[in-house]
Amino acid sequence: MKHSLSRRDFLYMSGICALGAATGCAKNPVTGEQQFMLLSKSSEIKLDKERSPLQFSNDYGPTDDAALNAYLGETGKSMAQYTHRPDMPYSFRCVDAVYVNAYAFPGGSIACTRGILLTLENEAELAALLGHEMGHVNARHSASRMSKGMAVSLLSSGLAAYAASFGKGYGEIAAGMGGIASGALLAFYSREDERQADALGMEYMTRSGYSPKGMVGLQQHLVDLHNAKPSATELLFASHPMSEERLETAKEEMRYNYAKATSNPVYRDRYMDNTATLRAKKDGIEKLQTGAKYMVKKDFTEAESHFSAALKQIPDDYAGNLMMAKCQLAQGREAEAKRYADAAHSIKPTEPQADQVIGLASLTQNDYPAALRAFHSYEKALPGNPSTAFYKGLALEGMGDRSAAAWEYNRYITATGGQGQRANWAASKLDDWGYAPGR
Repeated sequence: MKHSLSRRDFLYMSGICALGAATGCAKNPVTGEQQFMLLSKSSEIKLDKERSPLQFSNDYGPTDDAALNAYLGETGKSMAQYTHRPDMPYSFRCVDAVYVNAYAFPGGSIACTRGILLTLENEAELAALLGHEMGHVNARHSASRMSKGMAVSLLSSGLAAYAASFGKGYGEIAAGMGGIASGALLAFYSREDERQADALGMEYMTRSGYSPKGMVGLQQHLVDLHNAKPSATELLFASHPMSEERLETAKEEMRYNYAKATSNPVYRDRYMDNTATLRAKKDGIEKLQTGAKYMVKKDFTEAESHFSAALKQIPDDYAGNLMMAKCQLAQGREAEAKRYADAAHSIKPTEPQADQVIGLASLTQNDYPAALRAFHSYEKALPGNPSTAFYKGLALEGMGDRSAAAWEYNRYITATGGQGQRANWAASKLDDWGYAPGR
């Protein structure tokens, strides 16, 4: 039976051909096969530099433990030379978030949370973790998924609509009442992506001289932790699926493909020495994890109890003070929220999330000048978050500066493509005031 192409099919196919003609295909650095790719290497690096700071700040910024960050950097960079893309500008840090996860941006910026580092027991397990994340970078998983999304947007909505959705999809950070980062800036990998990243991680770590027992140990820890504390690994398992199967695959890979490397060292003592300061805070961090679980459930009284207990043990913890500030804000205690946010700011003055929370607390107290100062400080330190424009608009409106407020609301609408409840609300304000979006 003969089938003819519909007009829609023709446009779709011609669009794909046009994209292919304009960009061509890229060779996958790992497989050597041709791969549909709209992002160049320089674009991956540029996007990484622009967007990774937003997620790091959402995760309370790099830890103040300079020695720990140096240790992660040395370990990761010593492995990077054995990857398929050794020339990428890799960087490694521990962020102060307490949930369990690690993630990579397409240009090679990699972060591990305090929660996951407390789960590991030796350097080989750390090498497996970093190797896995470098596997995503080397196989260009994020860039590939973004390219497919870009193609769909280009074909269905045109370039202008795509540009707007790009700002929305990668610029927004949730101010958030919970203790778990939104992960909105990160890729959620497919099962096939995870299989490949695990395989590459095993390859990179063994080539670097580590025992493959590290990968098996890492997978076992994550399975055990998920079974014991599923809330702590919620985001990890959402973005890195299928750990039971991954554990069995790691065991098989060690048994059949890396048997000779099993005698390589795992460097337990070295890991313990370099994480000693972090592990001294373990009890307090675990209390923060429990508090975060109750925040997600909106049981703010119980969350506050655990945050309070944590801060008695680690009073100078930046994340702990901010988590408590958010808890107070959720309960309508703006003055207390601001007090904890101010404490966090004094602990880590260069990390901007405290300014964001101070601004929110000031808004709810109708202290609009203080809110505007805080949001201005936040945006100066960390540009690229459209929510800041919305909050500045609220502050300026409260101060009676309708013209400046309209400008900020319009900036928010433009950055988000006019999508979402806030954008609709801002557009209604502009309409009421006689301002047309885009002017």
